[in-house]
Amino acid sequence: MPRNTPRPHRSGSRSRTVAAGFLLPALLLLGALVVYPIGYSVQRSFFDRSGSSFVGLDNYLSLVTDDSLRTAVRNNVIWLVVAPVVATALGLIFAVLTERVRWGTAFKLVVFMPMAISMLAAGIIFRLVYEQDPDRGVANAVWVGVHDTFAESSGFPRARPLPVHPLKAADGGAFVTKEPVRAGEPVRLPLIGVAPGQMPKEARPAREPAPAGGSAGDTVTGTAWLDFTRGGGGRQNVVDPAELGLAGLRIEAVRDGKVVARATAAADGTFTLPADRADGAVLRLPASNFREQYDGVEWLGPSLVTPAVIGAYVWMWAGFAMVLIGAGLAAVPRELLEAARVDGANEWQVFRRITVPLLAPVLAVVLVTLMINVLKVFDLVFVIAPGSAQDDANVLALQLYRSSFGTDADLGVGSAIAVLLLLLVVPVMVLNIRRLRREARR
Repeated sequence: MPRNTPRPHRSGSRSRTVAAGFLLPALLLLGALVVYPIGYSVQRSFFDRSGSSFVGLDNYLSLVTDDSLRTAVRNNVIWLVVAPVVATALGLIFAVLTERVRWGTAFKLVVFMPMAISMLAAGIIFRLVYEQDPDRGVANAVWVGVHDTFAESSGFPRARPLPVHPLKAADGGAFVTKEPVRAGEPVRLPLIGVAPGQMPKEARPAREPAPAGGSAGDTVTGTAWLDFTRGGGGRQNVVDPAELGLAGLRIEAVRDGKVVARATAAADGTFTLPADRADGAVLRLPASNFREQYDGVEWLGPSLVTPAVIGAYVWMWAGFAMVLIGAGLAAVPRELLEAARVDGANEWQVFRRITVPLLAPVLAVVLVTLMINVLKVFDLVFVIAPGSAQDDANVLALQLYRSSFGTDADLGVGSAIAVLLLLLVVPVMVLNIRRLRREARR
C-alpha cells in the first residue's frame, strides 16, 4: 500500500498540466490584447507627442490645465453620478410596478427592447429625436405642442410696416398709428413681411374699411391687411383685390398710456371699435402679434447637450436594470411582504422598508455595472452631440479618441487619458468582485 502513495501526486500534476494547456490560449490572448496594451499605454503616457522625448507627468498635468480635458472630466463626473442612479431607479420602479399588471411581460419586453439596439443606432435615433425643427424632432414636436396649448402663438412673426404706411414702431416691438383715429374716418393698417403661404387659413380678400355706423358715427372702423400683391402691380396704402386681410390681428385703442378698447381683425381684415372710447385715441398693434413662433428647446445646445445624451443612455439601459432587479424581486419571500401588510404597513412602507433592503445586493450589482459602463461611454456622445456642441458634451472616452487620432493627434496625452480611465474603472471593478465573493460565501 505505501508503494502506491505517489500516484495521487502524479495524477494531480497531470490534471494541472491539462488545465494549464487549456488555459494557455486564453492567457496568451489576454496578455496580447489586455496586458501588453495596458503596459504600452502606461509607458507611452510619459513621452511627448512624437514618442521620442521623456516628459514625465506633463501629459497628466495637461488633464488638469487644458480646458477641453477639464470639461471631459467634469462631464464624466456628471455621468457617473446621474446616469447609473437614474437608470437603476427607473429599473426598480418598472420591476416593482410590472408585477402588479397583467400586461407586465409585454411592458418589460418594450422597455428592454432598446438593449437590442447598438449604441450607434441609438445615437442616430436620438439625434433625430432632438432635432430643433418641431416637424422633424419628436422631443420638440411634443414640447411645442404642449407650449402652444397654454401659450398662444403669434400669427405674424415678421410683419412690419413700410415707412410710407400710417404706422410707426413703438416700444417692445409693437406698432402704433402715427396720428390719432377719428370716428367716421376709416382707418387703414397695412403691413408687409408675411409670406402669402404663411397667412392664416381663414384669411380672405381684404375689404375697404366700412363707413362709420349711425348718423354721428358711433364706431371707429378700419382694415388691417397684407399690403403685398403677388406678381406686383399693387398700390401702397390701398386695398387691392388680390390682397388678404390679416385675420386674427389684435388691435388696441390707447389713450394716455391706457388701453381703452380692443378688437380683432376679421377674416377680411376689417375691425370695429366703439367711438366713445376709441375716438381720438391711438391704435396700437401689440407686440404679441409679432412674437417669433416658439420653436422648442435647443436640446443639443451647449447647456442641455449632456443631459440630452444621458437621457438617451437611460432609455437604453433602464431595461437592463429592470430585468436584473426583476429577477432579484422574484426571489424575495412573499410571506415577508404579506406579513408587513397584515401588520398595517402601507405599500410605500413595504416598498421602502422591506423590498428595497432585500434587493440591496441586486441594486448594488446594477449600480456598479452601470458605473463601469458610463466611464467608457463614447459612441452616444460622438453621434448625438453636433460638432458645435461636442466640446460641451465632451467625456474622457471621446477626448481619448480626439487626442489619439487625426492630424493633430497627441498619443502621449491620449495614453494618459487611457491610463486615467483605467485607474477610475479598476477600483469599481475590485469593489464589485469583492462584493460578489462575499455574496458567494453566504
